[in-house]
Amino acid sequence: MSTGQTASNPQKASVVRFKAALRKAKRRNAREPEIDFLNITAMLDLMTIILVFLLKSLASSAGAIPQSDDLRLPASVMTGEPAEEGVLIVVSKSQILVGQESSPVVKLPPRDQLAQTGIDAKYKRGGPNDMFIVPLGNALQHARDIDKAVRTAKGLNPNSSEAIVVVDKTTPYRLLIEVLFTLGQSEFGKYHLMVMSGKK
Repeated sequence: MSTGQTASNPQKASVVRFKAALRKAKRRNAREPEIDFLNITAMLDLMTIILVFLLKSLASSAGAIPQSDDLRLPASVMTGEPAEEGVLIVVSKSQILVGQESSPVVKLPPRDQLAQTGIDAKYKRGGPNDMFIVPLGNALQHARDIDKAVRTAKGLNPNSSEAIVVVDKTTPYRLLIEVLFTLGQSEFGKYHLMVMSGKK
């Protein structure tokens, strides 16, 4: 019998060792509990940053011109994309603005007077028949100097600036030509007229 006992002891010992080795293997191979939920904090941080950049780009976009009774854009059937960069010139029914300034460069007279002679002679360089608007030219020259520095810093060609012209749809042709002439004299080689997208 002593041989039978010795045979069962090694068997028990091997079962005990097997179970101990199995427990060790289970502990060694045990995985961390999986996260079954979404980490909202990191996602909200990311969405906040994206939202800030989107709002900033919308605020600085020239295509986001608010319309009012004083400024109604004409409609067009053009399908091209609006210009994104350039100095903004707004010609409403009552004033001319340059850039993001809220104070007008020139206050405009009634429309019937504008249709015949354009802007008052006191604002012109050489009398009522001249096309150059002096206060607008001064404001554009200041904007041109800033744009030239920005274009140089960006590595773009500083020799010519671009302008985005936003004009009310009832603006007389004479006034539009005077504004465009003044743009050309102020070293703005390219301009874009902002219009509303119409039906084809």
